[in-house]
Amino acid sequence: MKDRVLLVATTNAGKVREIRAALRGLPLAIVGLDGVIPGVVFRERGRTFSENARGKGRFYSRRTGLLTLAEDSGLEVQALAGRPGVRSARFAGPRASDEANNRKLLKLLVALPRSKRRARFVCTMVLARDGRIIKEIRGEARGTIAAAARGENGFGYDPLFYAPRLRKTFAELAPAVKNKVSHRGRALGKLAAFLRRELRRA
Repeated sequence: MKDRVLLVATTNAGKVREIRAALRGLPLAIVGLDGVIPGVVFRERGRTFSENARGKGRFYSRRTGLLTLAEDSGLEVQALAGRPGVRSARFAGPRASDEANNRKLLKLLVALPRSKRRARFVCTMVLARDGRIIKEIRGEARGTIAAAARGENGFGYDPLFYAPRLRKTFAELAPAVKNKVSHRGRALGKLAAFLRRELRRA
């Protein structure tokens, strides 16, 4: 890995922050799409998180020539047959806000008790270079959907995703705590270990 720049294939500032924090200490300059090729958009058409992550990784690594970290992640709710799934970011519409997505989810689950509100966050990450997939990693976090939004931290569905063992929603957790237990945090832990090994060999 002679190239010490890691492109994170997202314009989501929250995701970039989490990834920077998780990979702190590695000799890599971590940049998002807005700082490299603003306005260039990969259209997600995959039916799974893996298909979307692989597509983004190949697309942006070819366009930039940079080592690229692409991920697709989202929320799967058991009572909704796995929805919103790959449509998590646009559950309430193509340009839906986090608040709109959360409102739709709560509306769909309003009549269900906590025992039937099981959910999991899923994250698939891939490393790619020059259009070739180098590594694929998956992380999961299991919990339930709260009856109302709670907490001010995080983004997306974090205010609704309740972690029973911690007795808090992800949005009520300090970022450092969330990064250890979240789907993305677990995937990033595996990624950091892989990158350390590869960078030592470079």
